[in-house]
This record gives sequence, C-alpha cells and structure tokens, in this order.
Amino acid sequence: MSFNKAYIYLKKHGLEKNIMKFTQSSATVKDAADAIKCKEGEIAKTICFIIDEKPILIVAAGDTKIDNAKYKLEFQTKAKMVDPIQVENLIGHPIGGVCPFGINDDVDVYLDESLKRFRKVYAACGSADSAVCLSIDELEKASNNKKWIDVCKL
Repeated sequence: MSFNKAYIYLKKHGLEKNIMKFTQSSATVKDAADAIKCKEGEIAKTICFIIDEKPILIVAAGDTKIDNAKYKLEFQTKAKMVDPIQVENLIGHPIGGVCPFGINDDVDVYLDESLKRFRKVYAACGSADSAVCLSIDELEKASNNKKWIDVCKL
C-alpha cells in the first residue's frame, strides 16, 4: 500500500521509470547501498522528527548524522525523533520505506545540504525493498522541499 502511494506520487512527476524494486532489503542505508551497489552517501535517508507535536522529514546523505547544535540553531528546539510506533501513522510510510513521496499532507520536508555533493541520489520508495534514483533537482521538485537546511555532519 505504501509503495503504491509513493509510486502514484512519483508517476505524477514523471519519475516512475526511476523506481527500483529489490529481492533483498533496502531498509537501512547499508542495505540500500548494497542492493543498489552505490556509496552509502548516495542514499538519501529520510529521518522523522517532531517539532511542536508536528512531524517533519529531513532528507540527508546516508553517510551523515544529525548535528544536534546545528539542528537546534535551525529549528530552535532539541532534535526529537518520531516514536517508531507512530512513524507510519504520522508520515504515511513504514520504517524502512520512509520517503518524502506520497506522504501525509501535514508533513514538511527539508533537504539537507549534504545531498548536494552528489549528481544523483537514491531515496526509499515507500517500502523496505524499493528505491528511486533522482537527480538533486528531481528530488527537490518531487519532495516539495520547504527549504534547504544544514543540520548534518559527516
């Protein structure tokens, strides 16, 4: 169901041809990089946070971590991740398939500057066995990116 939501959403943007399905898991950055045969940094991981009881998504390069000081400077609050039990309900996709495509309407998406090192990246596509290959411009347009932020460290 979640894969179908992401597929339909990406099809509206003419990007369905870039979707890949795997026979192995792509649920983690390492799993996805192994399945795709790319560098972990090229995986566009999507991280779920809560700010004032509202979910947000930050899409960042797979080889980065959230820098708490940068996050606090950007959002004026400490980083608080969504409770794993609530991810699918709040975002619209299950853990392992969270992506910025076909998500619930009230979720803001932010892209981290760490992605700009790459010509193309691979984001999840709603399930733990799928991905979509996108240029940075395609990712920016298809994700309805609210704005570019710098909240990660290598």
